[in-house]
Amino acid sequence: MDHLRIGLPSKGRLAEQAAELLQQAGLSFRRQERSLFARVRDMPLDVTFLRAEDIPVLCAEGAIDLGVTGSDLIAESDVQLTTRLSLGIGQCRLSVCVPDSSPYASPAKLDGCRVATSFPRITEKYFAQHGARVHLVSLSGSVEIMVSLGVADAIVDLVETGSTLAANHLRVLSDIGRYETVLVQNSERRHRDLANRVVRRLEGVVIARGYSLLEYNIPRLRLAEAEKVTPGYHSPTIANLEDPEWCAVQVMVKRKDVIDVMDKLEAMGATAILETQISNCRL
Repeated sequence: MDHLRIGLPSKGRLAEQAAELLQQAGLSFRRQERSLFARVRDMPLDVTFLRAEDIPVLCAEGAIDLGVTGSDLIAESDVQLTTRLSLGIGQCRLSVCVPDSSPYASPAKLDGCRVATSFPRITEKYFAQHGARVHLVSLSGSVEIMVSLGVADAIVDLVETGSTLAANHLRVLSDIGRYETVLVQNSERRHRDLANRVVRRLEGVVIARGYSLLEYNIPRLRLAEAEKVTPGYHSPTIANLEDPEWCAVQVMVKRKDVIDVMDKLEAMGATAILETQISNCRL
């Protein structure tokens, strides 16, 4: 039987996150040690474990139908793919970084300089847009130490917290772009219905990770005020209590806002405020 094929990173933190996401979405599989393939139980879906940087090209060439990889790697590969879903993980920015003591004030000032990077295509295009011709030093890792080794005058690298830059006495000169982990699909869209089913399952987990279910009791006279604080994904669910002057509210709230929302609800007289984690949903 011709199965739908999805490519996942074979190692690293992204591999763990991608596998966990599929498992939460009910796409269960068991990977044998060092195996490059696995089969999803109860669905005609095969998982292929690949280098994250190879996934965009292999998906574009049709070796896999769907792939989980970074949008930075897609941009660097310069291939045509359909982005089906942002997965809410792996957010980072690609930045031009220079030594703390350097006099450079803009990308254009790096004209003629040596720039080390793992993203030569993106980097060359970016500096061309700023009228600078740079000598690219293409590397596959440890880019941040190239300035201290005397190999480069600046680097272009992924930045998350900035702690690695500080440790190497570097600062961000400019940001090239912001990227995240995404689910992409080959433009031919084989097994269209099954692919859409996979996307919907993953989407349910991604949305659920961003929300909590909040339940509380509120005096009916304060309900309209409370609804302004908790409007819900579409709208809240309201239920009557035995006391006609009170009602119960059940509503989805963005997880990052829950504590602040609970404070506001309590201040307006709400009681029995409960937060429940959502593991999956369909909206």
